[in-house]
Amino acid sequence: MVSSRAQKQEKERERIKTMTVHSKMFDDKKQKRPTVMVSGGFDPVHAGHIRLIRAAAEYGDVIVIANSDEWLFRKKGFVFMDFQARSEILNAIKGVIVVDSVDDGDGTVCEAITRHKPDYFANGGDRGSTNTPEVTVCEENGIKLLWGVGGDKKLASSSDLVENVRNFDEKPPHRYKSPVSEK
Repeated sequence: MVSSRAQKQEKERERIKTMTVHSKMFDDKKQKRPTVMVSGGFDPVHAGHIRLIRAAAEYGDVIVIANSDEWLFRKKGFVFMDFQARSEILNAIKGVIVVDSVDDGDGTVCEAITRHKPDYFANGGDRGSTNTPEVTVCEENGIKLLWGVGGDKKLASSSDLVENVRNFDEKPPHRYKSPVSEK
C-alpha cells in the first residue's frame, strides 16, 4: 500500500512535469515585475481568454492556472482539449511566464494561489466577489483582486462554443465575409 505522503510526492512530481516555464522567469538582469494570476478551464481557449490574459499582462507577468481535466469533466461532463493542449496554447500568449496545473479537487484554485503567492488575482467580466470562491484566500494573503480584466462582459463561453458545435445540424452556420486581419 502506498502511503499518503508518497502519493502527495508523486502528485507533485506529475504537477511539475506539466508546468511550462519561460526562460525569462530566471533573468536576473531584468527588473522584477509584479505577478498576476489568472485561472480557468480554458476549454477550448477562445478570444475572450486571450483578451483576459493580455489585459492582465498590463499589470505584470502572468501566471496562468489551467484547471485539471478532472475538474472540466465534473463541471461539463466532457473534456474538449486536454491539459497539455490547453497549456501549449496558453503558453504562447504574450505576457505569460508560466502555465501551471492545480489541485482543484475542492473546485477552486486556492491551492495554486497559496503556492504561487501572486501580487494580483485577475478575473474576467463574468466574475465578481460573490461568485469567486478564491476571494478569502486572496484577502488572507494580501493579494489584490482585479475585476473585469479584459472587458466588463463575457465575450464568449467555452461551453457555448462547444454547444454550438453540438447543435450544428439544427441550423445552418452563419456565413459572412471575414474582415482581413491587421497583421
